[in-house]
Amino acid sequence: MQSFRNHFLLAMPHLEDPHFAGSLSFLCDHDDNGTMGVIVNHPLELTLDNLLEQLDLDASECQSRNMPVHYGGPTHKDRGFILHLGSSQPWDSSLQVSDDVALTTSMDMLQAIAAGKGPEKFLVCLGCCGWEAGQLEKELLDNTWLTVEAQPGVLFDLPPEQRLSAAAGILGVDLNLMTSQAGHS
Repeated sequence: MQSFRNHFLLAMPHLEDPHFAGSLSFLCDHDDNGTMGVIVNHPLELTLDNLLEQLDLDASECQSRNMPVHYGGPTHKDRGFILHLGSSQPWDSSLQVSDDVALTTSMDMLQAIAAGKGPEKFLVCLGCCGWEAGQLEKELLDNTWLTVEAQPGVLFDLPPEQRLSAAAGILGVDLNLMTSQAGHS
């Protein structure tokens, strides 16, 4: 089985599910048990400063207070998922997704960010998305998604509204010109 860990999952233009329409997801884990990722291009009206305030964390040293928090997906919408450059090592609950990117879900990361001591580049998402074993593979065969190996620059260096088209550009495609018809033989 090919693993799609550290891949982007691009919603095809005809995908109308309100949770995933127009979405770009970053897949953090994919194995025989299923797939887990976070949507990285749907910012909420909630800023990092608002979130830290709700958690009673002093954000006076935070350099990224105006950063939007993202809708990460329809599952665990009350949990924070932080994608960041660097290592998973210093954090309480963290997964090393690739050599460059980790996913952290522990409060110590938010405390470090609030204190201005967090990673240099990060995205905060509320919620995640998940697929049962075999579900994503079936959806790929149904022409619901495209996949491409992720590039950290798309995640951390572009504004949210440019991420989907940039990920499609890695493949050399324009999603606006794509059809919903699958070309299986």
